[in-house]
Amino acid sequence: MKRFMRRGGSGQDESTSHTDENARVKDLRTALEPLSERDGHYATDACLRRYLRARSWNVKKAEKMLRDTLAWRASYKPEDIRWEDVAKEAETGKVYRAATVDKQGRSVLVMRPAKQNTTSREGQVKQLVYSMENAIANLPEDQEEMIWLVDFKNWSMTKPISIKTTQDAAHVLQRHYPERLGYGILINPPHIFETFWQVVKPFLDAKTARKVKFVYTNDPASMQLVNELFDAGQLEELLKEDNFNLEEYSKQMRQDDYKFHFHRKLADASV
Repeated sequence: MKRFMRRGGSGQDESTSHTDENARVKDLRTALEPLSERDGHYATDACLRRYLRARSWNVKKAEKMLRDTLAWRASYKPEDIRWEDVAKEAETGKVYRAATVDKQGRSVLVMRPAKQNTTSREGQVKQLVYSMENAIANLPEDQEEMIWLVDFKNWSMTKPISIKTTQDAAHVLQRHYPERLGYGILINPPHIFETFWQVVKPFLDAKTARKVKFVYTNDPASMQLVNELFDAGQLEELLKEDNFNLEEYSKQMRQDDYKFHFHRKLADASV
């Protein structure tokens, strides 16, 4: 039987089998019950597995993490954010879901720091949350992760990246969207960004930090990961500045809002 390694409470590595994993999912669900209808829709078995993986299959730690997320979702209501709530933040195309996916079918969020158009931490984080919810909702059933593609073209310190906003975003991603990031690919970050990275890296857990990759298009070695993730020529297409059309993207997001909201209403009605 295939076995996996986990870190036990003693700090020693312990192996866990598929049978053990299923048992821990069951234990976590028992610990969480009873759940409200809203929380029950979110806390699927796949969701429980993500939180368990994020906490090395420690049921108590996963329970605390998931309860924190359920409380956050009840307060922040990310699934209720609509395009109109973030349209002002999104109008320059600084964060958007690409029309194409990677080789595994994972959603791609394109981020362009040079397109920053506001100073609102709350607004910027809300748009990121909306974009992540949309990216996740568009994943095929056999995928759980998304790819972040951060294009530094035309970025300079005249459009500084807020450390506090980055901290807020990292907190939301790590605490409330565990095991959702496949890779965060930084395309051609300027040398000065390395200083910023050294400041924000300590705010990331080790697993998340390892998923952040610096890629330089003139360096074949660093492009290896990109070639593994995307079809030939796809990166160039993704990085075209005219890929983002506000009118078309707005229409797509409104359609998605309606579709996903309608599906949730059907799910609620079937309970």
